[in-house]
Amino acid sequence: MNTTLKHWKEAATLILAAGQRLGADSLSSRTPLTAASSSPPGSSYERSHLPHRSSFDYDVLLLKRSSKSGFMPNAYVFPGGMVDSSDFSSEWLDIFKSFRNSPSFGLRNVKQPAETRPPIFATDRLKLGSPIPGEVAFRICALRETFEESGVLLVVSKLEEKSLLKSIEDRCATDPALHYKVNELGSSELTRWRALVNQNPSNFIRMCRELEVLPNIWALQEWGNWLTPAGRYGVTRFDTAFFMCCLQDTPHTLHDEKEIVRFQWSTPSEVLQSYQAQELWIAPPQFYELSRMCRFPMLNDLHNFASQRATEGCEQWLPVVFSKDEHYISLLPGDKLYPLDTSGKTQVDTSTDSQLEDPQDDSALHRIVILNPYTTTLQITITPRSNRYDLSHMTSSPP
Repeated sequence: MNTTLKHWKEAATLILAAGQRLGADSLSSRTPLTAASSSPPGSSYERSHLPHRSSFDYDVLLLKRSSKSGFMPNAYVFPGGMVDSSDFSSEWLDIFKSFRNSPSFGLRNVKQPAETRPPIFATDRLKLGSPIPGEVAFRICALRETFEESGVLLVVSKLEEKSLLKSIEDRCATDPALHYKVNELGSSELTRWRALVNQNPSNFIRMCRELEVLPNIWALQEWGNWLTPAGRYGVTRFDTAFFMCCLQDTPHTLHDEKEIVRFQWSTPSEVLQSYQAQELWIAPPQFYELSRMCRFPMLNDLHNFASQRATEGCEQWLPVVFSKDEHYISLLPGDKLYPLDTSGKTQVDTSTDSQLEDPQDDSALHRIVILNPYTTTLQITITPRSNRYDLSHMTSSPP
């Protein structure tokens, strides 16, 4: 844990997409997708519009936060939460002992230069007292929180270590994914361990040790890094690592009946339509990421894109907000008006009013325009940077 952060608490989120074949009542989580040859991402539809919900062959998991939550009450969010000190515990070295000699415990290399990496990943955790790299610890956090909040447990049996190690050693640098199997526990055992992990996050280590499983960190693809702007969702602000995981089939899911009061598996398009109809509320980062997923209605395309772009790394996105009444514009890096040095700044000077709202000037836009809590559009005309954007050259609203 980075206790030196002044404004933010570190956290991790998992965007979990799953095929629709078996439905939500199927048994525990299945196999993360392996790369399959398919058409290039976005090739099956025009970039000028988002696909209809019937075009999707997968759903994404969203959880409704309790009305009593201190952060974004009643919002629908991806599974995830704040990092715990146990996620960086040296005890994980014993769990991952077969992978300790591999860089970042066998995770794929990221091409992004260290100086441009988001601090959440670039920070030297050894200097903070932990031998666990950030890329590993934040994946552990995302997997632990997903298990706590939804009951979905993504782990690999210790019996499969040898084949997993061989796959890591044999894969080439451009190989977009590995083939994994996910351990399935009986419902009573799953319930017991979930209760223990909810009581104390360090029990996640104990569970993995006693059940002889590994958190499936290799199934998670680095996807993004969002920082909470000041004054939007309460006092607490988060520096959150976003990961993507694609499963072949929809896993059995339960909410925790505490912080989470409801779960739903829906296509990205259905979520955005429900949001627009004021049936549910999602925050701007969820709106942006679901819109990004709408460019990939086929699960294989989404998985291949996520696997390939993960090697490019990601950027740290701190929204810089211009507001007027209930209408506000959230500027993102690359936008022509985004400050070169935010230094934690999250408000735009009022002198930029005319530039922000000039309909004739659409050069270098990367912004979220929110007219009211349920009317949001994306304005993106910037050129993609190393495939990190896939919504470029597009001005869109929910389908």
